This record gives sequence, structure tokens and C-alpha cells, in this order.
Amino acid sequence: MITMRAFQSAAPLALAVVLALFTAAAAQQQTEPTNEPTKQTEPLAKKKTTKAKSTKDKSTKDTKDTKEKTKETKEKTKEVREKKPAAPKAAAPAPGGGQPTLLGQFGDWGAYTATAGGRKVCYALAKPAATQTEPAGKPRDPTYMFISTRPAENVRNEISIVIGYPFKPGTEATADLGSAKYAMYTQQDGAWIKNAAEEARMVDAMRHSSDITITGESGRGTKSSDRYSLKGLAQALDRVAQECK
Repeated sequence: MITMRAFQSAAPLALAVVLALFTAAAAQQQTEPTNEPTKQTEPLAKKKTTKAKSTKDKSTKDTKDTKEKTKETKEKTKEVREKKPAAPKAAAPAPGGGQPTLLGQFGDWGAYTATAGGRKVCYALAKPAATQTEPAGKPRDPTYMFISTRPAENVRNEISIVIGYPFKPGTEATADLGSAKYAMYTQQDGAWIKNAAEEARMVDAMRHSSDITITGESGRGTKSSDRYSLKGLAQALDRVAQECK
């Protein structure tokens, strides 16, 4: 039989053994590797990668959208520029002054009316289709051919030229129409048919011809040659006749 004293002396020893075993088991649980997978590590990394990819895709999309918007803006700007109306042409001059009114454009000729000195004037007008100077490249003012009608003066289909420079004093200009030549007397920068009796025949020939060439010489010795297209002249003269009867 174990005595009480023996039990009392053995109990601390047993308790110490139990505590030692418990401590060892706990230490073993901490040091042994676990076979369970790290549940959070892989999904977290995957989540970060997905988020980074999403951000990159969004940035790429934004850049693409910006480029498309920029391209669209440029195309619209170009379209607006292309649709922008051209600047209006300067009004053609009127013989004797006055503010001209365009009655109609017929091919290369315009039909106009104006009031000069209180009197109505109607005329057909054109600019040269081609021009040359000798020496080449000499500057000139604008050049025109007029065929005017002034009912108050009983003048119809009067041919005149504004040459764009002062003519050489004492010289004549020449109108070449097909095989015919017509002399023109000059004054300052203007020229008119020298023989008034030829004027009606010349106008009729111009109605049925394709072009006419005017040559002249300036006070500085520059020679010029201006070719006028006669396309639309007949229609322009008919409109002039309707306006100034």
C-alpha cells in the first residue's frame, strides 16, 4: 500500500512529466510543416495580376479612344475647311464708272449694267484667257475687254480695251481675229476700234469665233499679247441688248 507521503512526493514528479510531454507536443506542432495549401496567397496574387491587366487594358482603350477622337476632329476640321465658301470676286469695272450689277455669266463673258453720270450703260466683259509680255514677267494692272451699249448716246456694241499699262504715245494696238486684223487707236491705258465702220462687222465675227488676240506696247517698251476666249460672248451680248433697248 502506497502511503500518503509517498503519493505526495510522487505527484509533483508526475505533474512535471505531464507538463514536459505537453510542452514537447506543442513544440512539435509548431515545427512540423503543414500539408494544407496557403489558400490566400495564390488567389491574392492572381487578383493583383488581374487588376493590373484591367488597368492596362483600360489605359490602352483610353489611348485608342483619344487617337480616334483626335482623328475625327481633324477630319471634321478638314471637312469644314473644304466646305468653306471661296472669297467673293471683286466687282468688274464699269465703263465710265458707276457700280456694276451682274446680269448673268455666260461662259467666259459676263453681262453687266451700271449707271454712269446718271445714264444707264450695259456691257459684256471678259478677262484674258492667256497673256504674255516681252520681256517676260513684267507687272501690269488688270486687263479687260468691253463691248458696251449706251442707249442715251445711241451707242451700241462699242469695243474697248483696258490694257493694264499706259500705251506708248503715238502707237496703235492690234486686234487679231481669225485671218482679219483690226487697228485700234490708243489713249492712256485704253484702246478703241480705229475705223468705226468696221465695228459692227467685227462684233458679228466675234460672235462666231473662238478667240481674239490684242497686242500693244507700253511707254516703257514692254510688248504684250492677250488672248481672250469668245465662249459665251453671243449670249452675253443678247442679255445686254435685252437690258439696254
